[in-house]
Amino acid sequence: MSKTKQVKENVKRGGFQKFLDWVERVGNKMPHPAAIFVVLCLLLIIISHICAKMGVNINANLVDKVKGGTKLVNVKAVSLLTPDGIRYMFTSAVDNFTGFAPLGTVLVAMLGVGLAEETGLIQAILKKSVLKAPKKFVTMIIVLLGVMSNIASDAGYIVLIPLGAMVFLSFGRHPLAGMAAAFAGVSGGFSANLLIGTTDPLLGGISTEAAKLVDTGYKVAPTANWYFMIVSTFLIMFVGTFVTERIVEPRLGKCNQQIDQEDMMVITEKENKGLKSARIGFFIFMAIILLLVVPTNGILRDSKTHKIIGHTPFMNSIVPIITLFFFIPAVAYGKVVGTIKSNKDIANSLGKSMGKMGGYLVLVFTASQFVAYFAHTNLGTIIAFKGAEFLKSTGFTGVPLIIAFVILSAFINLFMGSASAKWAIMAPIFVPMFMGLHFSPEFTQVAYRIGDSCTNIITPLMSYFALIVSFAEKYDEDTGIGTLISTMLPYSIFFLIFWSILLMVWYKTGLPIGPGSPIHI
Repeated sequence: MSKTKQVKENVKRGGFQKFLDWVERVGNKMPHPAAIFVVLCLLLIIISHICAKMGVNINANLVDKVKGGTKLVNVKAVSLLTPDGIRYMFTSAVDNFTGFAPLGTVLVAMLGVGLAEETGLIQAILKKSVLKAPKKFVTMIIVLLGVMSNIASDAGYIVLIPLGAMVFLSFGRHPLAGMAAAFAGVSGGFSANLLIGTTDPLLGGISTEAAKLVDTGYKVAPTANWYFMIVSTFLIMFVGTFVTERIVEPRLGKCNQQIDQEDMMVITEKENKGLKSARIGFFIFMAIILLLVVPTNGILRDSKTHKIIGHTPFMNSIVPIITLFFFIPAVAYGKVVGTIKSNKDIANSLGKSMGKMGGYLVLVFTASQFVAYFAHTNLGTIIAFKGAEFLKSTGFTGVPLIIAFVILSAFINLFMGSASAKWAIMAPIFVPMFMGLHFSPEFTQVAYRIGDSCTNIITPLMSYFALIVSFAEKYDEDTGIGTLISTMLPYSIFFLIFWSILLMVWYKTGLPIGPGSPIHI
């Protein structure tokens, strides 16, 4: 995909736009993202040593996610400047890198996506889409698909975000705006969905253990927040569309495209034949997957519960399925149009697509060390607990308490990426506290999920943040962390405001937030 150069229009810019410009300038004056993570690692090493010397620690009732129940744990700040800390940094460097959650997922999925791009399949599909799709709904569709993609684990980050950029570019719109719209849906709308995902039972289990501190028979179901999340899906879709078209796109300006627009808008006879062949390959592959999933005793179902969704072979196979989802049609397409003549062409195309991931690998190495150091020092856990204790000490009740809790969750999310890890720390404090004020654990959980989602898109600690930066650099080599944060900040602010308003409306009406899940107990 050719690079583009953005041209910001010489128009009067309001105070908010000027603020975003300032965020971008400050952010982009910082070193390369990889270097920033190195600096953050050095700062963390010093801070961890100071905190450890000062004896910073907490005593907290944490949910035991292995055995169930809660246990009192003393969590101390761990120094990285002690002999043990220095040994840890040296001995864990490789494991931190290879064990970084998104790394294997991204590289495996890119084998399929990369081949589809190298053979021209994705470009042909986009041209077909440009000719048929109603332009006014493109943004809305991308945001909605982003929200829905979180049901399929990390697929949205790997596939939809770069695809959003390509779709916008095909329509003559700024590719970074398309990427932002997709990112906002995938990560900013992480807790919203029309379906029950893997996060629901995970958080519900932690909420159940926390609720048992007050009521030993209480159970939070996986469907506890379903009604609210269904409505949230459409809220995120409309708000994300508004922010993209009214704030982000005008700010990015027009984009000078180094591509032949006339060629982009023509589907050749050979491409049509290739697309037909790709469709056949796709349907054959889907038929095989259905045979493995649909029957009650399907191989990719859970062998005991026969479930499809949850911690099942099917959900654990999503990444290789995504790879084959693109790989098989790409081979079929390439054979017809001539971009694949032998197995050597396939191998060369795969190597070429992997070669483009070099910058991402450098970013991942430094980012993975920082994330691992942060976890090892226990500073994330301590910050989360101290923040929770502070909110508890304010004495807030009713609406102020709910809003403060959402904001606290959003703030803590800047320092701890894992939704379940944060909730394991916060739930034993806030679930009993809110139950004492007659709020159900289900309602407390949904308030947490709002805050947890809204700041995903502006924190470098989010696992896929480095990947998004590398995607953006394909279209603007001057893109940095400042560009990405300033682009995503409006989404974060608007999502936080309007999602909180929806929560307040729900609170005032007293509607159940899920099947059998009232607001009050």
